[in-house]
Amino acid sequence: MRVAVIGCGNVAGNHAAAYRALTDVELVAVADVDPARAAALAARFGTRAVDPQELFGLGLDLVSVCTPHPTHEAVVVRAAAHGVHVLCEKPIAVDLGAAGRMIAAAEAAGVQLGVLFQRRFWPAARRIRAALDDGTLGRPVLGHASVLLHREPEYYTAAAWRGTWATDGGGVLMTQAVHNIDLLQWFMNGAGEAVEVSAAHTTVTHPVEVEDTAVATIRFAGGGLATLAASTAMTPGLGTRVQVSGSTGATVGLAEYPEGSEARLDVWAVPGAAAVSSPFGGGLVPDLDLAAINGSLAPFHALQIADFVAAVREGRAPAVTGREAAKSLAILTALYRSAASGHPEPVPTTREEIPA
Repeated sequence: MRVAVIGCGNVAGNHAAAYRALTDVELVAVADVDPARAAALAARFGTRAVDPQELFGLGLDLVSVCTPHPTHEAVVVRAAAHGVHVLCEKPIAVDLGAAGRMIAAAEAAGVQLGVLFQRRFWPAARRIRAALDDGTLGRPVLGHASVLLHREPEYYTAAAWRGTWATDGGGVLMTQAVHNIDLLQWFMNGAGEAVEVSAAHTTVTHPVEVEDTAVATIRFAGGGLATLAASTAMTPGLGTRVQVSGSTGATVGLAEYPEGSEARLDVWAVPGAAAVSSPFGGGLVPDLDLAAINGSLAPFHALQIADFVAAVREGRAPAVTGREAAKSLAILTALYRSAASGHPEPVPTTREEIPA
């Protein structure tokens, strides 16, 4: 299988390393609008750097898209037109219209479109999902996601596209908390899809026009409720948590501390199997830089990338399809609308916004 990576920023190395580790997969090339950045990644992984305009003339089977959020649509649509399967970094896009066009292009071309949400591959996340599927928790009725992270101001100033509505699509909600929103809706979807949100956001610390701090409530079709708190203005960062309580009265949750580490089950309040642990048992640790965070997540990138390659080979849907990824984007869309209007806002129905 001939694969490539387009966009050679921080996360691209995780994709390249995962492909290099797979049997019968050749990392043919990497590409970036910055030739020097592409050359550095190519040298690191023993492949060649090419201009993005040359990429789809290389006989590719699959491409990873690691470019800035608003550019995802153009790259994915172009890949589909060339019959190339696409694994796209999160979020799928910055608006549902773009996501719909990406999904439609892939489906019309008969290629797979997957979206990277590697935290679904944590064993802790899978155990929670299994406890929902087998009825241990009953119907999910109450959820919570906490995303309390640290970013230096230089994180935003190091890349010109970060921190603006036009080129980033949003702040902590769009770029960091999207992972936890995805997990939250994945756990809560036994209560139906999200139908309404109420949100507020502000910018506390960082030199950006987008939000660095936000809170929200989310209501689900089956009556389930959830809350969300997110920030990149914490010093030190306190990691992330996602928790869900079911109609049986049981509560389970996972904690990611420090950011990027493998999440652990910090509460398993299930009768007959109760257990609890503190993510801060070893005390607070210094905040990690982005390279270290991405490096810690690399094994879970590798698991999802292996699943996607297998899905292409087997002709089945990958673990996270474009349509599945659109669910978290629909929630994000409503969160931003609510923060702007000051009122609760409906969550766009993906079945209506992105028809089959």
